Amino acid sequence: MNKELFYISLFNNKFIGDDATVADGRIYSADAFCENIHFKREWMNLKQIAAKAVAVNVSDAVAMNATPKYALITIAIPKAFTPSQMEELAKGFKEACEEYGCQIIGGDTLASDRLDISITLVSSAKRPIYRKPVREGYLLAYTGNLGSVAKDLGRLLRGGRVSPRSKFISPKLRTDFMRRAARQIRAAMDISDGLFEDLAKMMRLNHKGVRLLAPIPRAKGCSGEEYELLFAFDPRHKRSILARARAARTPVTIFGQVERGRYRNICKPNHF
Repeated sequence: MNKELFYISLFNNKFIGDDATVADGRIYSADAFCENIHFKREWMNLKQIAAKAVAVNVSDAVAMNATPKYALITIAIPKAFTPSQMEELAKGFKEACEEYGCQIIGGDTLASDRLDISITLVSSAKRPIYRKPVREGYLLAYTGNLGSVAKDLGRLLRGGRVSPRSKFISPKLRTDFMRRAARQIRAAMDISDGLFEDLAKMMRLNHKGVRLLAPIPRAKGCSGEEYELLFAFDPRHKRSILARARAARTPVTIFGQVERGRYRNICKPNHF
């Protein structure tokens, strides 16, 4: 049983099922970023931790073709943290929010034995993009290059180090590409649990299968926390999509085509 999907199904309603929720003209998303689950403090400095916590939330907004406006940050801070450590965290949050154009308007703080962060993002969009509709014949693509995050995570778990430019440390969000290509994209989501797992979510929602145009190695398809875009589009827009990708300097790989049937994920779950 996929316990994540089971738990979400217990709250099933019309608002749930995408990267973010559209309600009353606003777009709401929330993500947790927890010590010893998503990161270890010996892997990243506090500024990097805060910045990534913001980025993984903004990634949901980008996938919905939305612009972040406001952030509410709830943080559990270890009791032993010094004022300078708290200042470093705050600087990371503020600089990242400024980069993405959103304002911190509140949240909550509490004392804890570990550093846990939860951010609620309020965004806006003139034309939100959802995980559906995906129709037979649509092409499937992803941005960027997949696999490096799993590779770098493995290196960190073995006690090694990675570059500060690693996507594990600093996700590369595809804001410019989405802004340019939004009119041609029919459905999209961010790749947080791995291409194969997130593709399965999209296809399950649309009751469709997938024909891969070429084999995709597990090392790429199962790599989580990539925060690239997975998207579907009409084949008639292929040239336009690729032209906009070049203009945004964003690599795009067209890897599959939607067909009848079912698609099954072959990766181990990243949750529980």
